[in-house]
Amino acid sequence: MPKDIYIIDGARTPFLKSRNRPGPFSASDLATAAGKALLVRQPFAPTELDEVILGCAAPSVDEVNIGRVAALRMGCGQKVPGWTVMRNCASGMQALDSGVANMLSGRSTLVLAGGVDALSRAPLLYSEAMVIWFSNFMAAKSSLRRAGMFLKLKPAQLLTPIIGIMKGLTDPYVGLLMGQTAENVAYRFAIGRRQMDEFSAESHARVIRAQETGAFSNPHDGLAAEITPIYDDKGNLYRDDDGVRKDSTAENLAKLKPFFDRKYGNVTAGNSSQITDGAAWLVIATEEAVKRHDLKPLGRIVDSQWAGLDPAQMGLGPVHAATPILKRHGLKLNDLDAWEINEAFAAQVLGCLAAWKEDKYCREELGLDRAMGELDAEKLNVDGGAIALGHPVGASGARIVLHLLHVLKRAKGKRGMAAICIGGGLGGAMLVEAL
Repeated sequence: MPKDIYIIDGARTPFLKSRNRPGPFSASDLATAAGKALLVRQPFAPTELDEVILGCAAPSVDEVNIGRVAALRMGCGQKVPGWTVMRNCASGMQALDSGVANMLSGRSTLVLAGGVDALSRAPLLYSEAMVIWFSNFMAAKSSLRRAGMFLKLKPAQLLTPIIGIMKGLTDPYVGLLMGQTAENVAYRFAIGRRQMDEFSAESHARVIRAQETGAFSNPHDGLAAEITPIYDDKGNLYRDDDGVRKDSTAENLAKLKPFFDRKYGNVTAGNSSQITDGAAWLVIATEEAVKRHDLKPLGRIVDSQWAGLDPAQMGLGPVHAATPILKRHGLKLNDLDAWEINEAFAAQVLGCLAAWKEDKYCREELGLDRAMGELDAEKLNVDGGAIALGHPVGASGARIVLHLLHVLKRAKGKRGMAAICIGGGLGGAMLVEAL
């Protein structure tokens, strides 16, 4: 990058698991709560931001430009532009990258960027047949004709809604649910059910260990706590990520039935990321803003990359996005001190590791001479990932960048990579450096 872009601070809400009903917070509630907690500890006023950029994959109909809604609710004032970006699972990372782009062009020096989703509030939709019935009902000219229409109404039309989140998690180009694309990756690299369940159990174990040591909730190494607790309108406190389970062992996970391919598959609810609500923000700044406000940077965004690949195997996106960054900087996989690869599915992360180890894949798909090699498992998702924490789609790309910095600072590491797969056959990656 021609100029340094610094990460100043960051915060997120607890990630709250969906429990088959609307959660206690809307997406803008979550974004506002995390953003206020972050901004109140900064030496500049919220009105001094150049812009607010928020990634969101599924805003509600009354929060369409949710970035603007959150900016106003956080007290940024009417003159600070707030806007929304959407790149499916990487929307939060896209918000960061969009802020970086505006800084490099000279249009911004101080930006609040992040992501949010409240997936528990994804809507239930009427079928097309039901919508047509409503339309005809409203067009009926007499009460008698309207009454007659009720005789034509089939209960199944009314009582069988379309689940909005299932539509959103289905690729419209290849017609596959995201979990089915994970099955494709598992088949390609011969990843078995036991491997998936063991990886998932380890994700839960690492999150539990991180919670017990205060890795998410306590200040450390010059960083404020990653999680800011939030209260709902009834006064209930939400302090920690609540999707993690101590009973998520490989043996218990093996009891779950495949969800996406019920006859032949191995991808289950237990070795997939959870449907979750959450928000994450980061303050990013140019050197000019750092000097103007006497800021103390935590890290630096060194490079980023977006990549495209077969939508039917979208889970391999991190490989396609991170590899060009490594090549540009002359780095090998284990030259980095830490990695965060978002855990959309256990099969997906395991597939990325397998792809880097395979000569054929690296030659034919990545244009390399040979395999990249084996990524050290002790450098990857050291505090667990989305299988245990959850995957509020719009927020995850920002969360993994924020947490990567926490990991680097705690371990006194220097460089790390955050990478994410993206529905639609895309990948995103960001190389950061701790300061």
